[in-house]
Amino acid sequence: MARAAVLGLEDGSTWWGEAFGDASTAAGEVVFNTAMTGYQEVSSDASYNGQIVVMTFPLIGSYGTFELAAESRRPWVEALVVRELMSNERGLGQLDAYLRAHGVPGLAGIDTRALVRRLRTAGTVRGAILQVAPHLAGSEEVASEAVAKARTCRPLAQLPLVQEATGSPRQVGSGVKVALIDTGVKENQIRELTRRGACVKVFPATSTARDVLSWAPEGIVITNGPGDPAAIPQVTTSVKVILDAALQRGSARPLPILGICLGHQLLARALGATTSRLRFGHHGSNHPVQDTRTGRVVITSQNHEFQVDEGSLPEASPFFVSARNLNDGSVEGLRHRSLPIRTYQYHPEGAPGPHDNEPVFDAFLTDVREAVGAR
Repeated sequence: MARAAVLGLEDGSTWWGEAFGDASTAAGEVVFNTAMTGYQEVSSDASYNGQIVVMTFPLIGSYGTFELAAESRRPWVEALVVRELMSNERGLGQLDAYLRAHGVPGLAGIDTRALVRRLRTAGTVRGAILQVAPHLAGSEEVASEAVAKARTCRPLAQLPLVQEATGSPRQVGSGVKVALIDTGVKENQIRELTRRGACVKVFPATSTARDVLSWAPEGIVITNGPGDPAAIPQVTTSVKVILDAALQRGSARPLPILGICLGHQLLARALGATTSRLRFGHHGSNHPVQDTRTGRVVITSQNHEFQVDEGSLPEASPFFVSARNLNDGSVEGLRHRSLPIRTYQYHPEGAPGPHDNEPVFDAFLTDVREAVGAR
């Protein structure tokens, strides 16, 4: 018989359903993702480290799981919550087995619409999932225990999320030399760079600026990752040294830099700007973003809880806001006025999500090749 499970939120509400995946407990911040597909990519996105993810699309699991859809070495979600867990008949892996193999629990059979409405009203809240035998389903004692566990869950800012998510050093591809600072990278970012002719050397988030610059990279990428950028000042310090080096080199020997998601926030903080928490974050593949200069709108894939505070950018900064989110006006990009240094809050590699923004990688590698030619 299926195991019963309950999700308890810190506001005291409880949600009973059926467990799938691993037979373990989970605790973390509860967020929702609005993508209609891409549940495996979402589950394996290291930016979700420390979070319980609720999928708003009601049917999850219908096309199975497969190796190329994994965005990192394992799922990073604390747990996955769905309305209805589907199976597939295509001979591919099952989502249930995928999560179970990696020790990640799931919860199915709850009213995800009602849960997401609560999260949209209250904002991101802490939650916990407990599993019990079927005859204990509905137990008030178990439900109270889940709520209590949610209320004692440590906030994301107190957890070593980036240190856990960063990977080992490696080098892939051939071509122009791109140093990638891995704060929780999605594999598709590396794929997009290498298939465009880049030799990508991955540096863990613990690397110093000297480690990165001593390789003599011809371009630098600072990746996505989990949590609060203010919680990793040592990474911001390294980014600042790298940014200062690029600014000092100027247009005579340009060093292109690309910041994605957390990398965007870290670069902003290195400039002296501040970051703050969004009410319930941006998680999905349908966020409209507008270029502030051309007015062009693209649909983007996003996964973050924090934003750059536009008013905190230093007045004398050579950077300007290059893109804004049309849903809430938040900063979606920064750009240097004369040097090839750009940041994007959204995920240009998609996975899951639209391919509208893959030209971001084309533009970056064009900058790198032009910089190499200018030296």
